[in-house]
Amino acid sequence: MKDLDFATLLSVFQEMMGPLLWLLVLLAVAGIAAFLFVLVREGGLKGGRLVRSELIGVAGGFMALVIMAWVTVSGFTDAGGPVDWLLIGIIWGIGVVGTTILAYAVMGLVAMMRGSKRIA
Repeated sequence: MKDLDFATLLSVFQEMMGPLLWLLVLLAVAGIAAFLFVLVREGGLKGGRLVRSELIGVAGGFMALVIMAWVTVSGFTDAGGPVDWLLIGIIWGIGVVGTTILAYAVMGLVAMMRGSKRIA
């Protein structure tokens, strides 16, 4: 395997994760769209909501590691070298960022729905 392209990565992830891959991709796209909607609608970030979503994001990072261990059928004791630990850190970081964005979007949408009920 000399070349690594998108089709190869997609095939490997599809084989490892099955339908969970597409669920996570759909969740990521919907979360980013909702975050952008909330950001544009409110005209910026809200500090308190951002801090709460960052705290939730830390738990999401650990959940990403649990999913990684489940999907790969391996544990953290199987990590052999520095590249393995770097990959574990990257997966945790992606979980933190993704969960933070998703939590912020959900909290923003909930706040918008509560606000519209008060006006009506």
